[in-house]
Amino acid sequence: MAEVWLAQDLLLNRLVAVKVLKPQLASDPVIAERFRREAVAAASLNHPNIVAIYDTVDERGRQAVVMQYVPGRSLRELLDDRHQLSPEMTIRIARAVASALDRAHSAGIVHRDVKPGNIMLTSEGGVLLTDFGIAKATSGETDLTSDNIMMGTAKYLSPEQVRGRKLDGRADLYSLGLVLYECLAGSVPFHGESDADIALARLQRDPTPLGRLRPSLPYGLAELIHRLLARNPDDRPSSGAAIISALDRVASAPRDPTPITGQHRQVTPRQGISGGTNPPVRAVPDRIPTPSKGVDAHGRPARQFQHRRMPSTIIVGAMVLVALILIAVLWSSLSSGDTAKPTTSVAVPGAGGATQAPSTATKVGPLAFSPGQARAFDPGGDGSENSAQLPNLFDDSSATTWSTECYQNTYLGAKQGVGFSVPLQGSGAATLTVHFLQAPWIASLYVSDAATAPTTLADWGQPVIAKASSQTDPTAVFAIPDTPASYLLVWIQQLPVDPKCSGDHPYRATITDISLSAT
Repeated sequence: MAEVWLAQDLLLNRLVAVKVLKPQLASDPVIAERFRREAVAAASLNHPNIVAIYDTVDERGRQAVVMQYVPGRSLRELLDDRHQLSPEMTIRIARAVASALDRAHSAGIVHRDVKPGNIMLTSEGGVLLTDFGIAKATSGETDLTSDNIMMGTAKYLSPEQVRGRKLDGRADLYSLGLVLYECLAGSVPFHGESDADIALARLQRDPTPLGRLRPSLPYGLAELIHRLLARNPDDRPSSGAAIISALDRVASAPRDPTPITGQHRQVTPRQGISGGTNPPVRAVPDRIPTPSKGVDAHGRPARQFQHRRMPSTIIVGAMVLVALILIAVLWSSLSSGDTAKPTTSVAVPGAGGATQAPSTATKVGPLAFSPGQARAFDPGGDGSENSAQLPNLFDDSSATTWSTECYQNTYLGAKQGVGFSVPLQGSGAATLTVHFLQAPWIASLYVSDAATAPTTLADWGQPVIAKASSQTDPTAVFAIPDTPASYLLVWIQQLPVDPKCSGDHPYRATITDISLSAT
């Protein structure tokens, strides 16, 4: 439906996100009205876990929504990197989204598209729900969807959405259950060759029990997620507040806890893994896989029921051979003292003047540049971006500069940005000052402790800080925290007009010098 731009609020001097309806869709009255309703719905929800709406714009038939800029990334991007999350982080995400949904449902709004791509994770650890583009009021407001069309993303639809039934907030809670399942299992529970197959799969079978995929989960967490994934909405928790209460019980559960209440059945005796008969297990919630005698309170197999596999003779022989080789190498290095490399020793306080060699990874002195190895960073282009000019940044002369290429668009067109990386030595907090020649600009600072400079923006992780220039002072000042850092990246996302560029490509950033000082 829209493009999302990073922008600067000139009145309040802050970065904002501007969601602009695509021009080819602006003439469709249904889509334009859906876009308007998103702004109205989200603007009415003042909540710390919901992305805030600041303003709406309708200029010459082009609609836009100005909203909170979230410096971070989506849960989708995090899962693509890590595949699985820890139970602790999953619980934190669950609490935040459940709280946001509870606020929306209390206001009579069903989100209808809860998925990892619509859950934002800030660089400070916050969790926010965004994109109410297909939200629906439960108050009888006319729906803007066509008959026989499932609104939402197939992987995260509730059964009632698949069937086209009337929805309430419990549909969103089912989708949240799918998100949490993916966080812990590494994939969604239902798959298929098409969106229709994926959507229908949840009507035909239950998810694979989470306890099989992550047997060490805190007791009650898998049970709660399976309750969220109940096909019948009446069998799910009734609200986001109920989910938060259940998560609190999970977090505080003792080693031998009482199961979370629900519909119960008595489990009958069954054949044990070791050949005997297991005694009856206490009443447990129906349809929810629960630990048997062979599983402890946290889902780990009890020691007497673990499968034991003895390594083969070949593996044992290989291990012995490797050990012998290592012993021989170690003996050789110890006996060849005349060829050993000298080490630098430092005094150890309280050791009577004794010394020991410092780790080669230890960084001595305040944080400083290694300017001779500065490199242009241009992953969206040819990688050069005037690399030959980079030494000019470190010569303390305002007469020499480094510049980007000249661009047609102030936001570099199809590129995300350009910049340069510099190796660092030493350690500690510091202040980086970058003297731009003109304004306005938008730039971000990244640091990395990798052994070599990252080659993609994703490898740099999250920015330390993003800044936009004032209209009068083009200088940028970035605070670098006291964290391990081997490289820094100055990443430029908006370029000012440079009169020395051509009229076709008038935008270019020019930097006279950069400096680093300890703080």
